[in-house]
Amino acid sequence: MMMKKLLLAGVLIVGAQQAALVGTAQATAAPLPAAFDKAASTYEVPRDLLVALGYAETHLDDHGGQPSAMNGFGVMHLVSNPSSHTLEEAAKITSLTAAKLKTDDASNVLGGAAVLRAKADKLGLTATERKDPAKWYEAVAAYGGAANETTARVYADAVYEVLAAGVNTAGVKSTAKVVEPDRGKYNSDPRTLAATTDYPGALWAAASSSNYAVSNRPTDEKIDRIIIHVTQGSYAGTISWFQNSAAKVSAHYVVRSSDGQITQMVREKNRAFHAGVSSYNHRSIGIEHEGFINDASWFTDQMYRSSAALTKNIADRYGIPKDRSHIIGHVEVPGSDHTDPGSHWNWTKYMSYVTGGTGGGGGTNPYTAEKVCGDGYKVIDSQALGTAGTVYLLYNSTTANNCVATLKKTSLGKASATSAFLQVAGKTKVTDSGSFTYYAGPIRAAAEDKCVTWGGSVGSSTYTSPPEHCG
Repeated sequence: MMMKKLLLAGVLIVGAQQAALVGTAQATAAPLPAAFDKAASTYEVPRDLLVALGYAETHLDDHGGQPSAMNGFGVMHLVSNPSSHTLEEAAKITSLTAAKLKTDDASNVLGGAAVLRAKADKLGLTATERKDPAKWYEAVAAYGGAANETTARVYADAVYEVLAAGVNTAGVKSTAKVVEPDRGKYNSDPRTLAATTDYPGALWAAASSSNYAVSNRPTDEKIDRIIIHVTQGSYAGTISWFQNSAAKVSAHYVVRSSDGQITQMVREKNRAFHAGVSSYNHRSIGIEHEGFINDASWFTDQMYRSSAALTKNIADRYGIPKDRSHIIGHVEVPGSDHTDPGSHWNWTKYMSYVTGGTGGGGGTNPYTAEKVCGDGYKVIDSQALGTAGTVYLLYNSTTANNCVATLKKTSLGKASATSAFLQVAGKTKVTDSGSFTYYAGPIRAAAEDKCVTWGGSVGSSTYTSPPEHCG
């Protein structure tokens, strides 16, 4: 948690298993199901898409009217800060006061629907198009107020992932509905490969240069602490906030709740502004975790394992003891006025993963993607599946063939659910799925001058690419 009053909001989301969408957030006093029905009808917004947006932002929890790190309010996260004004926009459209929009659930949902419809109108969606959830992608991306198009896509993708999984929390239900969204200007793949990060498997999204200090650690300053934070907002929103020069806060890493995806935002050698105490910024690495401290539903096992693997890796590289004197919560920083990660954070489980090695999956896979696909194939793309494994896309320049392989990192040598797939534009999707000990695949196909869609899964962690690598 970066600021005492300001908290974070939703954006760089992403690719993930949302089986945990059967949430546990408590229903608030207002009848949320009726609120979503009324708001969707009033502003002609697809009801389940509106629910999915609210869930991606807050798990449909109003957090007692308290603001997020981005100064957003209510289940629909209506924001009022120097760069985003959806709260004021909602007040203008609905003629409701900002105070009511902040504290009354039904009003907040109505305001969220009004803002989303306004984004659709600005894009020129017709009455017919408004009935199709696939056509709302750019409007959803705009609702998040992201700092850039990459983060906006992460935000929108997260909403459509919730839509595909369905919601059953706080008395609100939506039917799982897989939609292939029309991404419009967001159609290109925003991911950055892990080669640019300090931690293999992490994505990279640079924080604003105003939100960290360039340094030369550990040469000039020893790194001897790892600090655990909770974002008080969504994964994508946190990333967006750290990219906003007005924030004056950041962290080195952000971890997603649903699947443990990790985004690095500040290089470890530099000082992120995360601890609130200058001396601890100098000596520590900060890891933010998507969620709110008063809602345990955000703290999934995938998040714990992924974060623990990251912490173990950092500790090993810098010689940091793996104990609770050196791996601490923000609340434990001397002089801090923060309370994260809060009472719902399971330190016993987390530290067992850090010290026991299970966070990283235990052992090393004896195979590589090149070994699985064969001679002549080189990796051209990859996507970490949390800490469970990695799916790879390879290309053979001699044969003009692509190949996909998914390599496990957990349950190595034991048969467990693993898959890989490859679909060349205009051709049938080919999938290798089953219980495998080390990998799924290889799937090879000629794809010269053709777009490909590829991906795979290990357990509940999955990835599906957009059409890409076209020619």
